[in-house]
Amino acid sequence: MSSAITDLIDNKRVLIVAGAGGVGKTTTAAAISVLGARRGKRVLCLTIDPAKRLAESLGITEMSSEAREVDKARFEAAGMQMRGSLTAMMLDTKRTFDELVVKYSSTPRKAEKLLQNKLYQYVSTSLAGTQEYMAMEKLAAVKNDPRYDLIVLDTPPTANALDFLDAPERLTEALDSAAMRWFVEAFQSSGKFSLNIIAKGAAAVLRGIGKITGGGFLEAISELIAELNDLFGGFKERAAMVQKSLRAADVSFVLVAAPSPPSIREALFFAERLAEANMPRGGFIVNRFHLPPPERAGITADDARRAIAMRKLTLEDDAAARLCTAHKDMGQLASFDAFHVEKLAEKLGADVPMLKIAALASDVYDLTLLGQIADALESGGVS
Repeated sequence: MSSAITDLIDNKRVLIVAGAGGVGKTTTAAAISVLGARRGKRVLCLTIDPAKRLAESLGITEMSSEAREVDKARFEAAGMQMRGSLTAMMLDTKRTFDELVVKYSSTPRKAEKLLQNKLYQYVSTSLAGTQEYMAMEKLAAVKNDPRYDLIVLDTPPTANALDFLDAPERLTEALDSAAMRWFVEAFQSSGKFSLNIIAKGAAAVLRGIGKITGGGFLEAISELIAELNDLFGGFKERAAMVQKSLRAADVSFVLVAAPSPPSIREALFFAERLAEANMPRGGFIVNRFHLPPPERAGITADDARRAIAMRKLTLEDDAAARLCTAHKDMGQLASFDAFHVEKLAEKLGADVPMLKIAALASDVYDLTLLGQIADALESGGVS
C-alpha cells in the first residue's frame, strides 16, 4: 500500500514535521515514525514537545537528550509488527548550545568562561529563536548518523510556524545587533567595562540602564557578549550551513494543519515560504478532520429514543432532543471542514499531495491509537 507519506518514508532520509502550535505536530511526527519503523526503517524521532505526550504514547516514562530505543514488545502488544526500529530523543536546547560553545570558542578556557557565565544560563535557553535554531542544529548533527535510515523532526511548538525557518537569521541578527556591538566596544581588552571608548549616544543609553540595574549587571552582560563575540564567526558560518542542509535532496517538509481557516492560512503561508526558499514540500496533512455522521439527512427524536432503548441506556428526559442537536452540529462541523479543505486543495494544486486524517474520539495516549493514525497515513487518509 502506498501513499504520499509512505513514498516520503521510503525515499527520504529526513522528514521535518512543521505547523503552528496545537495542530497535532507531535502526534503526527510520532505516527510517521511508527509507520517508518513498521516499514523496516531504523527511525530516530527528535521531539521538542514540552508536554512530553510523545513519551507517554511510546511508553517511555521520561524523554531525555539521550537516544532511547522503544521496546519492540510494546508494539507487538499493540498488534503491530516492527520490521525496523524506533528510537526517540528529546531536544535539550541548552546542551546543544553548550556543544556549539565548546566547538567554536577560540580556546577551551574561553569556552569554559562562557559556560560558567550566569547570564549565559538564561541566554542559552531564552534568546529569541534559540529553541528553533537548536532543533535545526541537532538535526544537522544526527543527519548523517549511520545508525538511522530515517530521521523525523517534530518542530518546536511555536505560535507561528515560520519561527522555525526564520530562527537562524533571527539568532545571528540578535548576536550581531547594534546593542551587542555597544557592549563589545565597552568591554576593553583588559576585561574591564568602560563607557569612555564608545559613542556618546550609546554611552548615555548604557549609563541610564546602569542606574536602574547597577553597574555590575552591565559588566556581567558585557563579559557575556564579548565571549559570545569570540565564537560568533564560526557560529554564523554554522547557521548558514544548517540552513543550506534543509534544502538537500534527501530532506522534505511535512506540513500539518487543522481544518480551520486560521490554521490553513498559516500553513499555506509556510508552504509559500518553503517554495520561495527552494525547500521541498513533501506533503500536507489536515489533522483532526471531522467526518459526517452516518445519517447525513439528520435524525428525529423518535430515532434517538429508539437508539437509546436498543442500547438499554438510562438517560435524562431531554436526551433524545440533545442527541438530535448534537447530530446536526456534527454534520455542520463536517461540512465546514470539507469546505475549508476543498479550498485548500484548490490553492495547493497537484504539486503538494494532501492527506486528511479523521478526528479520533480521544487524545492519543497509547501505541494502539498511534498505530491507528499510522494506518491512516499509510492508506492515504480519508477521502
